[in-house]
Parts: sequence; C-alpha cells; structure tokens
Amino acid sequence: MAETLLITGAAGFIGANFAHYWRRAHPEDRIIAYDALTYAGNRANLAALESQEGFSFVEADIRDEARVEALLRDEGVSTLVHFAAESHVDRSISGPDTFIETNIIGTHSLLKAARSVWLAGSGKDHRFHHVSTDEVYGSLAPEDPGFHEAQQYQPNSPYSASKAASDHLVRAYHHTYGLQVSTSNCSNNYGPYHFPEKLIPLCITNILRGLALPVYGDGSNIRDWLYVDDHCRGIDLVLDKGRVGESYNIGGNNEWNNLAIVRLLCERMDLRFAADTTLAARFPEAAPAQGKSAHELIEFVTDRAGHDWRYAIDAGRIMEELGYAPLETFETGIERTLDWFLENERWWRPLLP
Repeated sequence: MAETLLITGAAGFIGANFAHYWRRAHPEDRIIAYDALTYAGNRANLAALESQEGFSFVEADIRDEARVEALLRDEGVSTLVHFAAESHVDRSISGPDTFIETNIIGTHSLLKAARSVWLAGSGKDHRFHHVSTDEVYGSLAPEDPGFHEAQQYQPNSPYSASKAASDHLVRAYHHTYGLQVSTSNCSNNYGPYHFPEKLIPLCITNILRGLALPVYGDGSNIRDWLYVDDHCRGIDLVLDKGRVGESYNIGGNNEWNNLAIVRLLCERMDLRFAADTTLAARFPEAAPAQGKSAHELIEFVTDRAGHDWRYAIDAGRIMEELGYAPLETFETGIERTLDWFLENERWWRPLLP
C-alpha cells in the first residue's frame, strides 16, 4: 500500500540521497521533501525528482510547528524521516547557538507536531524516524570495542551535545506519550551531493583546484566510514522491520584514520589523471595536471578543539535483527564518489567559497 513520507532536511547531503533512494526502492510512495535551504541545503540535489509525479518540495523551517502539523494532517503523512540538522563540528564550536535552535528546538517542534496530529488527532499508524550520529557516544581509545546502542552518551562538542539532546527527546516522546519512534545513529557518511566542507569532498575539490589539503593535527584521528546509499538502506530496514522505540547503529565496519583517507584520495586522483588525459584539460589547476602528485598538497594544521580521537560503530543489532550489511567497501565507495564529483563539476563549483 502506498504511503506518504515527509523527509526533513531533504535538500541536504544525506536527506537528498535518501529521497533518491526511496524513489528508486518505493516508486509507489509519495515524497514530501521539506527543507529550509540554509547554506548546506541545495535544491539542485533534488532536481531529478522535482518533475516526477508524487514528489513535492516545501521550503520551510522545522521550527514552524503549524506548517508541519498541516502537512502531516492534510497530506496524510504516515512516516516522518528526520534528517534536518546542523552537522559541521567546526561551525558548532564557533557558533553553537544555531545548533541548539535547529537540532534541539527544531526536533522538539517536529515531535510536538507529530504528537498533535498522530496521537491527539487522527490516531493514525505512524513512524517518526530520527537520524542521529555516532558522535553522541564520545570518543574511543584504540582498544575499545565499537559503540553499541546501550553505550553511555558522552558528547564532546556543541554539535554532538545538541544531537544527544534530540535523541533523548525522541525517546521521551515514545515512553511518555506513546509516539511510534525509531532512531538510527550512523557513522561518517560520504558519497554524491556531499557538501564540500567535510573531509572527503573538500579534499576532492581542493585537489582539482590545486589547493592545500588540510589535515588536523597529525592525521591520526579515526572514523568509521559509511557510503551514503548503505546508510539509506539501513534506514529502510529500520522503518520496515525495526522495533518501535529502539535505536539502531548503522556503520560501515570500515575504520580509517584521516591521513590515510587523504593519501588514498591523492593516490586515486593521480591514477585517474594518468589514465585520462582529458582531466588535465578540464582541471588545469590540479597538481597532477601540472606533473605533480596530489600528495604534495597535504598540509597539517592546528588540531580542532576537543577533537574526538576515534569513532567506531558496532552494527551487530541491525545486522542480526534486520539482516543489514553494507554493500560498498571503502575502496568501491570512494571510486563511486570520485566518479560523481568528476562528472558533476557544475554542481560543486557554485558551492565553493
């Protein structure tokens, strides 16, 4: 039976990929894409969906409770997938207020709207799925096992603290009011439509422009990397078979330190320029277009304040309960990501400072 989904943050990186994924996997469903189009929200991410029947876009703030209520009620929305968030740690350090407003107040506004329509109003069977991060758990030592769902929260940045607070609100609305919720905590995503302020797209676009590749500290900080389509499939499984009220960690089983990632990107880009002479003509500023290696662009910079050393996800619950497994290795995912950025210069050029 066809459903109607409301996707918040749908013009952002992961939200847009989820909208594309859902249209491919569930073409019969209606999708309402909801986004305030802040600096990282880009309506061009949804251009291929805009003309399709059963897809609509709403430009609005998630704190507009009345607007959300009206959509839930008037459009018969049965599932809300909540991606909308401020997510860049550096920005949260320099300006935390926006993170409090969007990630905490915004999530609470959505929860209130959902409670008003789905519990006090229609009584409709529903799901409020909240997309969170592994950063709420804090930092791991080298020998520590990966984060699990019962892990104590220990957020260390204004960003992760704001996401932790939103996780707790979602849980509270289930246990207090009976709202049918689920939460997923994911590891670092990468792939198409990734805004070029994060490590992987920043390095790709900087290599192509011949700019420095900034690496915090000594580059030893470790992250678990997840190709964005694998994340989308994990959320689909949680919506389909996940237990109401539960949290599921979605990871890539794929730990890399930052310096190794940057070196891999340099190596793969050098190889691509060597194999395809047209790239030098298209990107004449790139180091490999000038007979140099992209590795020469690596530059170590002062470490981020309060920089968590390691994140790793234990995805045992979603794998055992729901049959989840990532399809992409980091190597195959990086190749797909490089392909996309090389083919979509007209998308990323206007986003650069």
